Amino acid sequence: MNTVHIENVPENFRTVVVVGSGLMGSGIAARAALAGNRTIIVNRHVEHAQEGWEKARENLRELADNGLADNEAADKGAALLSFTGDMEAALKNARFVMEAVPENLALKQALFTQMDAALPQEVPIVSTTSGIRITEISARTRHPERTCTGHFWFPPHIVPLVEVVIGDRTDPAVAQAAFDEFKAWGKEPVMVKKDLPGQLGNRILHAMIREAVNIVAIGLASAEDVDRCIKLGMGIRFPVYGPLEHSDAVGIDLTSAVQDIVLPAISGIDHTNDYMKAMLERGDLGCKTGKGFYDWSPRSMADLAARRNDFIMSTVKKLYGKR
Repeated sequence: MNTVHIENVPENFRTVVVVGSGLMGSGIAARAALAGNRTIIVNRHVEHAQEGWEKARENLRELADNGLADNEAADKGAALLSFTGDMEAALKNARFVMEAVPENLALKQALFTQMDAALPQEVPIVSTTSGIRITEISARTRHPERTCTGHFWFPPHIVPLVEVVIGDRTDPAVAQAAFDEFKAWGKEPVMVKKDLPGQLGNRILHAMIREAVNIVAIGLASAEDVDRCIKLGMGIRFPVYGPLEHSDAVGIDLTSAVQDIVLPAISGIDHTNDYMKAMLERGDLGCKTGKGFYDWSPRSMADLAARRNDFIMSTVKKLYGKR
């Protein structure tokens, strides 16, 4: 495997480039700019790039209005943001590149191949993919050693977590450089040492979703009560009290005894639950179709998202102060 010397990036390469201008790209760009980086948002449709730039500026204002950034820092960050439809021009002075396009392997592979050909070997190229292996995304590049995953959690300008995933051919120095970069942006990165489906967080999340769906499917509880149980029981403790800390707190002996009773009774299926497949067949896709586990006609996703963001911001402020 080739070794990437991050310290050899030329001095004139000072820009963070975010390729993708949607909700993820704009949030990532906001964090990069808030940390004092000249940041360019790229989308081949320049009008979409401008929309991402506008959203990134809104994200900075939201952070400042909620006490998670200084007004002066937010204003400076907004001034450091720009946008373009010309990726080749944006990459000319890039020292760190984030890809945040839709979850489509062919699209990401083509983009990585193009960026790999345009950039010096020392410049890291990082994907915020939430599910595709970085090993597959970078498979067609000449220098896969300078690639890794940097999976931000939504909304990315607020949630502290970033998962740095080491691909099969990633130079560990690149993963560490990405880790340090995100730390400098005020994030809380974790290092994921193997490039497996689901990375770290989504493996845990989808194990929880699997059992949550199973509980509804077998009639143990309603969707409303499943969500209430998670939000008002275990979930409210998680910011300061993780499941492995809980296991140590109550004792490995007790945890083991409970697992021997509970695990045989929970779902172990390795595919989508038939209950959810039936929802798909009916076209009940959630809030975008008006019905999923809930009837969304009397509910507002915009209101729920606003409550979510307010709660996350107040929790982050409690845990860390300004980010």
